[in-house]
Amino acid sequence: MRRLFEPKSLDHQAPASKVVTYGLLLIWSLVVLVPLYWVLITAFKNEGDVANGPFYLPFIDFQPKTDAWHFMLVENNTIGPYINSVVVALGSTFLAILVGSLAAYALVRIRFRVKLAMVAIFLILLVGVIVAVATFGIPWEIALAVAIALFVIALFTVGRRMKLSLGNSDVEFWIISNRIMPPIVAVLPIYIMFQQLALLDTQFALIATYMAVNLPIVVWLTRDFFAAIPIDLEESAQIDGASKLRVFFTIALPLVRSGLVATFLLVLILAWNEYLLALFLTNADAQTMPVLVSAQNTTRGPQWWNMSVLIVVMIAPVIIIATFLQKHIARGLLVGAVKG
Repeated sequence: MRRLFEPKSLDHQAPASKVVTYGLLLIWSLVVLVPLYWVLITAFKNEGDVANGPFYLPFIDFQPKTDAWHFMLVENNTIGPYINSVVVALGSTFLAILVGSLAAYALVRIRFRVKLAMVAIFLILLVGVIVAVATFGIPWEIALAVAIALFVIALFTVGRRMKLSLGNSDVEFWIISNRIMPPIVAVLPIYIMFQQLALLDTQFALIATYMAVNLPIVVWLTRDFFAAIPIDLEESAQIDGASKLRVFFTIALPLVRSGLVATFLLVLILAWNEYLLALFLTNADAQTMPVLVSAQNTTRGPQWWNMSVLIVVMIAPVIIIATFLQKHIARGLLVGAVKG
C-alpha cells in the first residue's frame, strides 16, 4: 500500500495520484468533447432525426444528411454574417492589442500624475455635452468643440495649481473597473451615439465598441508581460539614441510576443462570440454569426440542425488558430509567472 502513494522519484507521480490525475483528465475531456461531438452529429440530422431521437451514432442510429448544410451555406445568407464576424473580430482585436499594449507599456515605464481637478472638469464637460445635445438640440460637433476648448483652457490654468493627483495604480484600477461593469449596461448610450453619427448597423460601430470593451483586458494582461522585461535592455537602446516608440516596437514587443499571442487569442474569442452588443447595434448589413445563430430560434421552435451547422462553422476557425498558436499560447501564459 505504501508503494501506491510514494513516487519513485521527484519527476514521477505515485501510482495512486497518477490514477486520480488521469481519471480527472478523462472526465474533463468528456465534459469538453461530448458537447462538440453532439453539435457535430446534429449538423448532419434533419428535423425528423432530432424529433424522434436521440440518435448517437451516424450510419448506425441514423443516416447522416447534408440538408441543413445546403440550406445554411447555399440557400441562406450565411456568408455575409460570417464575413462581418471575421472583419469585426480581427479588426477590433488588432486595434485593442495595439492600443492596449501601448497603454500597458506606458503604465509600466512612465510615472503618471493625473490631477483630480482635471478629471472632475472632464466629467463635468462630458455631462454638459450630453445635456446640450440631448436636451437643447445643439449639434454634437459644436458642443464637442466647445468642451475641448474649455478643457484646454482649464488644463493650462486650473490644472497647474492643483496638487492632488492619481498615480499609475489608480489608473490601472480605473481601467480594469471599466471591464467589471457589464458592457450591456452602456448599450443604450452607445446605441444613441452611433444613431446620431449615422453609424448603426455598420462594421465600424462594432469594431469601435468591441475594441473599447476589450481594451481593459489587454492592458491588464500585457502589463505583467512588459513588467517582466529587464529595464537595462531598454536603457541601453535609449543610450544608443533609440526613441521610446522604437524601443517599444523593436525590443519590448518581440520579447513579449508569446504573451501577446495568448492575449490576442483571448480577445479574438471574446469578440467572435459576442452577442448582446451585436444584437442592439446591428440589423442586417453588419449582422454577425452569434446573432444569426440566435435567429434560428423561430416561431416553430429552435431549428437545432441549422443552428448546429452555424456553430460548427463558428468554432472551426478558432480551433484551427488555437492549434497553430498552441506553443506561443502555453509560453505566453507563463510569462511573468515566475520572478526573481
